[in-house]
Amino acid sequence: MDYDSLVNRTVRQIKPSGIRKFFDIANEMDDVISLSVGEPDFHTPWHIREAGIESLEKGRTSYTPNRGFLKLRAEISNYLERHYNVKYDPQSEVLVTVGGSEAIDLCVRTLIEPGDEVLIPEPSFVCYVPITEMAGGVPVIIETKPENKFRLTAEELEEKITDKTKLLIMPYPNNPTGAVMRRSDLEAVAQVVERHNLMVLSDEIYASLTYGEEKHTAFSAIPGMQERTILVNGFSKSHSMTGWRMGYAAGPKEIISLMTKLHQFAIMSAPTMSQYAAIEAMKNGDDDIEYMRQQYDMRRRLIVDGLNKMGLKCFEPEGAFYVFPSVKSTGLTSMEFCERLIHSKRVAVVPGDAFGACGEGFVRISYCYSTQHIIEALERMEAFLKELQ
Repeated sequence: MDYDSLVNRTVRQIKPSGIRKFFDIANEMDDVISLSVGEPDFHTPWHIREAGIESLEKGRTSYTPNRGFLKLRAEISNYLERHYNVKYDPQSEVLVTVGGSEAIDLCVRTLIEPGDEVLIPEPSFVCYVPITEMAGGVPVIIETKPENKFRLTAEELEEKITDKTKLLIMPYPNNPTGAVMRRSDLEAVAQVVERHNLMVLSDEIYASLTYGEEKHTAFSAIPGMQERTILVNGFSKSHSMTGWRMGYAAGPKEIISLMTKLHQFAIMSAPTMSQYAAIEAMKNGDDDIEYMRQQYDMRRRLIVDGLNKMGLKCFEPEGAFYVFPSVKSTGLTSMEFCERLIHSKRVAVVPGDAFGACGEGFVRISYCYSTQHIIEALERMEAFLKELQ
């Protein structure tokens, strides 16, 4: 059977995720320490699990409204106002999705028509380019630089805008670099966005995981930006709920209504028991978030210090749970470094170019693992570097 003539050409040409490659290799080897996947090592807090269990015990297993339970949307709205000083109407401006990834897909498909250009700062998460291409859009890459701490500057944004530009994706706090856009950075970008009449998809899945005195600023909290912004967030990183598959989008009611239409036909509704758990997470999970954030902060300082001491230059990430050290001093490409490291010392990390071509020369290392796990991995990496000398 010749399937090539039958399948979608765009889908066929999309490359598999570079993250999963090293995850799969690690799973097939013994004694591997994997720092490759961005999945919290904490269990979902018990009171959140208990709410999901109770929903099953009481037989609450029917479909929910397409947008998600109103009670959950109200708690999401309260959470966003409480933490980020942005207010959304739970009736019309919030949509519950199957993870943040679905919300990103819905947003792009709702806004983008064939030929529209989508601005994507890189390095960044692997889904933005393929989702744009599957919607018929044209990804336009903005290369962020280590000397700017991988932040998007207004000047870099301005250079890439054309008369076909419709959407800017703002992936901050950033995966893989750990970069954070502070309020002053966002205000400068907002001026460009308004001047060119752009929409913004602000992927804030790591919003609760920022470090230092200045907390995360939602892009929609910048004056004039709420009407232009679809805020995407979820529960996977903040509440350690990866397998529950819970996310949400908040934005102008006109856009959320159209996103709901797509969600209605493709998904119907997010999992019922997960929504009950998410209600509890939004209401009573702030202490859980802060505990995990403090633990990640400790690990962040441990791994940055360890990498710099062994000679892998690493700027200090201010958000998420990743570091993005340069491996250029080894003379190896990102892929060569990762392949030799896993086969020689059984440590799995991800090549930087999995997150865009400008990530070449770097690797992504996740620190959402135990301190013992991280210390052992650092010792093995240091031994690997000494063997290269």
